[in-house]
Amino acid sequence: MAEQRSTDMKEKILVVGAAILDVLAEPADEHVFETGSSPADAITMRTGGDALNEATVLAKLGRNVRLLTVLGSDPASEIIRGHCRKYGIGLELARTEPGVDTGINVVLVKENGERSFLTNPHGTLRVLSGEHLEGELFRDVKILCFASIFVFPRLGNAEMERLFQRAKKQGVLVCADMTKRKNGETAEDIRGALAYVDYLFPNYEEAVLVTGKRELHEIADTFLDCGVGNVVIKCGDKGCFVKNREMFFTSPAVPGVPCVDTTGAGDSFAAGFVYALSEKMDLQTAAAYANACGALAVQKLGAAEGIDNIVQVENVVKKYHSP
Repeated sequence: MAEQRSTDMKEKILVVGAAILDVLAEPADEHVFETGSSPADAITMRTGGDALNEATVLAKLGRNVRLLTVLGSDPASEIIRGHCRKYGIGLELARTEPGVDTGINVVLVKENGERSFLTNPHGTLRVLSGEHLEGELFRDVKILCFASIFVFPRLGNAEMERLFQRAKKQGVLVCADMTKRKNGETAEDIRGALAYVDYLFPNYEEAVLVTGKRELHEIADTFLDCGVGNVVIKCGDKGCFVKNREMFFTSPAVPGVPCVDTTGAGDSFAAGFVYALSEKMDLQTAAAYANACGALAVQKLGAAEGIDNIVQVENVVKKYHSP
């Protein structure tokens, strides 16, 4: 672990991606469409979206975070803005699109914690485009987190490549998460953008789809051949697999974790890894922090509700991580 926590709060982490509201119902019964109604133990509203989830966890861990996202001019956007004020997440780069609904997802959570989504394809969740990424983005920025590849139909390889290249030219570390491909894309299709990514965080299923490989080493090698510096494959309750040109290892998940809701677990994992990178920790320790954040995230309903502060995460790491 790092001997001393970073104190230069001028250095920011810029998170780019979606900020929405999640309406969660738990547990969700698939027979509701037959019965007309179904009881749920909890129906709650939480902030969500890949980028806002990552930004929230990073802010809770004490990082100086700036969020680049698209919001509407509506009550949902005001809830998100209030959330960002509460946690000190900078919105000076957020874009407002009047007349576009701020994204709201309905999240149906099964008893085992797995979830399904109802989404609005016409809301802000899908409108982020290259024009929103212009201007001076990287002043005082130390790390760029792009969350996530394949979420935004208006951001293809060319737009991502331009963003990542600009970041690298300004000395910014580039991290990117991923979601399931939408149109049969392959790693080769996004090779230009991947060439500038220092750390890539796909989960196993996403990585299989985009690489056409099933074995972890072969998956990682496909991304490395595209120019990625470090591949971090999220493997759920099996932990994660990390590989670069010099080394590889598997980091086990935190054992015995009760799973309530997997919403945002991957985003929390990525945030934990990025936090460790911001502290210049080694890769094994970064993986342990990421696994700890993922484990904490699934124990409560909501994307980032399970993580409170860095001490909580460090206690999990100290308990389960062997140096």
